[in-house]
Amino acid sequence: MPSLDDLKKRIKSVKSTQKITKAMKMVAAAKLRKAQESAEKGRPYSEKMLNIILNLSKTIEKNDDSPKLISGNGKDQIYLCVVMTADRGLCGGFNSNICKLAKRNFKKLLNEGKEIKIITIGTKGYDQIKKEYGKYIIKQISLKDKKKITYKDATEIGKDIINLFENKEFDKCILFYNNFKNVITQIPQSQQIIPIEIKLVSKKEEKQDIFYDFEPDESEILKELLPKNIFTQIFKAFLENAASEQGSRMTAMDNATRNAGDLVDKLTINYNRSRQASITKELIEIISGAESL
Repeated sequence: MPSLDDLKKRIKSVKSTQKITKAMKMVAAAKLRKAQESAEKGRPYSEKMLNIILNLSKTIEKNDDSPKLISGNGKDQIYLCVVMTADRGLCGGFNSNICKLAKRNFKKLLNEGKEIKIITIGTKGYDQIKKEYGKYIIKQISLKDKKKITYKDATEIGKDIINLFENKEFDKCILFYNNFKNVITQIPQSQQIIPIEIKLVSKKEEKQDIFYDFEPDESEILKELLPKNIFTQIFKAFLENAASEQGSRMTAMDNATRNAGDLVDKLTINYNRSRQASITKELIEIISGAESL
């Protein structure tokens, strides 16, 4: 049984940890508000841009001259999987949930006889994936030195992906990230960005027969818009991830603070019992000594 001094030190240590988790929860809550606003403001823009591109694509016949970013290269063998996680931990199941979804997809593709290439964004995802699928990782990107991820960062990553596609390094590209719903719920999601999936067009726009008049012609517009759409979808994934990370961290730190409080209560009860037992023992020894006299 631990001594009274050991219990006292343990209680002090847990209380110090509780103060840290409480502070981290408050910081995450402050960051979450900004991140959530950014994610919610970015959604309409990325969705509308994607829908316009899909409407444009309907008017273009899929032939050798059509943009490869929308029609594909006609093959379905090599998949580039971009796994987007955080560079920091202590955020509950945020990183592991993305990696679990990605691993399920890796396994499925390999079982179907496909080839996979992996780009990891964030050190936590890289650490979880390298053990099992390390030989498939072609690039590891860390943004831990950046205080805030900007559209420029998404553009640089998007350009690297487009260059790989133009060099025929892969046939399809899939993003893995967390879609933010609320503080408690973040849904791991996969999204194919090359070539664009036609099924992504919103039901609202399907019901409305919207016709756009474009100038210059559709092909010219698509050549300009398609790369920008990829940059936008990557940036949207960054924004969703940022909000999901802070929401998950806030929940995790809240749970940790409560658990620390419960542990302090248990240790305090044990300390009081041990102290009472020690006092009782001393009294018995004193009484026994007095009686022997």
